[in-house]
Amino acid sequence: MKAILRAQDLGKRYGRRWALRECAVDIPAGHVVGLVGPNGAGKTTLLKLAGGQLTPTSGRITVLGEEPAAGPAQLAKVGFVAQDTPVYAGLSVAEHLRLGARLNPGWNAVLARERIERLGLDPAHRAGKLSGGQRAQLALTLGLAKQPELLILDEPVAALDPLARREFLQGLMEAVAEQELSVVLSSHLIADLERACDYLVVLVDSRVRLAGPVDRLLATHRRLSGPRRDPGRLPGDQHVVSASHTDRQSTLVVRTEGPILDPAWTVSELTLEDLVLAYMEKPAGRPVALEVQR
Repeated sequence: MKAILRAQDLGKRYGRRWALRECAVDIPAGHVVGLVGPNGAGKTTLLKLAGGQLTPTSGRITVLGEEPAAGPAQLAKVGFVAQDTPVYAGLSVAEHLRLGARLNPGWNAVLARERIERLGLDPAHRAGKLSGGQRAQLALTLGLAKQPELLILDEPVAALDPLARREFLQGLMEAVAEQELSVVLSSHLIADLERACDYLVVLVDSRVRLAGPVDRLLATHRRLSGPRRDPGRLPGDQHVVSASHTDRQSTLVVRTEGPILDPAWTVSELTLEDLVLAYMEKPAGRPVALEVQR
């Protein structure tokens, strides 16, 4: 399957500080990908490298089979909406659309106009007078009307209220269905990822700890609770992701392809938030990456 984003030993350094180091990931096309991780994990740096705003210090990254920003044709294939949903406060909605048409050769003026009408945005209103949710929708409209093959969204709803977040994500999912584009969405809000994403990448300390289709990841992870025991004594097909213990009880999150046959364990399924937290809590210095395909 075609990869929309492939990174190999990717690193970015600012002076002596590495913002991203030894990052490796291979994301297939046709998904809405949730990129999640703690602050400082390197999510924004990875997305800016993918968008061509930054150049790598080490390693290599390709987007849609080419180096980011390799030329006008490559730039036209990728849309990018940054964390602060950038729009120009002094420009009207209509002026934003005209600017988008001038800058993007594949611009779909009908899509942009119809989406603005559907959102109820007055073309004459300046962006600086719009609400946060409206500015986010305008930025999304600019990204979609470009008609990219890949749309990159870096924390686009972080500052929005719950209703505005829901409306933004609903509009995104409608566009994905209509335009058949791939999306990489960075967010701290697991509920938003559950609502929108069918593929997950967990980035911790610059390294990909987990990557794969959401339904497959949830199907291959379980929480085990039972009498205290050494996790190292579990069967070889049960990989321990995280473990906590009291004097008498152990609680483990494990990855396994098979059934849990030990009757001493109480077995429960994980939510997406449980899964993400289990991998985010993994101690630094243990770069165990898991990539699960269908």
